[in-house]
Amino acid sequence: MAVADFSQIRRSEHLPARIAAEIGREISEGRIAPGQKLPTEHLLAKTFGVSRSVVREAIAQLRNEGLVETRQGIGAFATEIERRQSIRIEQGNLSDPDSFRSLFQLRMALEVEAAGLAAIHHTPDDLARLDEALAQMTGAEKWTEQGIVADLAFHRLVASATRNEYFLQFISFIAERIHVAINAARATAILEEIVEITIAEHVAIRDAIATRDPAKAKKVMRHHLEGAASRLNLQLEM
Repeated sequence: MAVADFSQIRRSEHLPARIAAEIGREISEGRIAPGQKLPTEHLLAKTFGVSRSVVREAIAQLRNEGLVETRQGIGAFATEIERRQSIRIEQGNLSDPDSFRSLFQLRMALEVEAAGLAAIHHTPDDLARLDEALAQMTGAEKWTEQGIVADLAFHRLVASATRNEYFLQFISFIAERIHVAINAARATAILEEIVEITIAEHVAIRDAIATRDPAKAKKVMRHHLEGAASRLNLQLEM
């Protein structure tokens, strides 16, 4: 990694947090490879135009986030991927088709299982909230921004109905990252056709969950996500 890739930070900004964000982005986007040693405090301070104490605070923040580990007397290193204790996906990464496909494959695995668990553990209140999300999707404005928000909310509600907070956390995290891609698909597709198909798929998911049949719920969720991938021109190869 060339330290010239970094730019000086404006003095008005919270310096350690901004520097941590810059270095974290380099790590997340692979320009600082897992296991690679970061430039020295002296060089980073010179590059960013700040004091070494500010750099040390930024490195400490990255260490707390699990992106960096320090070795006494040696320096700071980007944490190996399998040892990281936090998840960070820069939105810019998802403009790469392979990265977006990988994220969607993860979404598929999580949401199919979530649908099965929701079929087992949901409550009447969960179904009521799913119906509210569907109503927003089928309202007069249909697939405006409000409709997309309702779509993502529907999937978070399915995750919530699993009664497993980790499904909710991970699915919510992924949903926020794919929001931009959904907007892009809407702009290039036949809107009315996508609206009708997507709503019908969500209704099928809701109804399958309501029957408390986990196998059926998983099947219709998989069908929906495969359709969504196709509408985004993704080949999941699953």
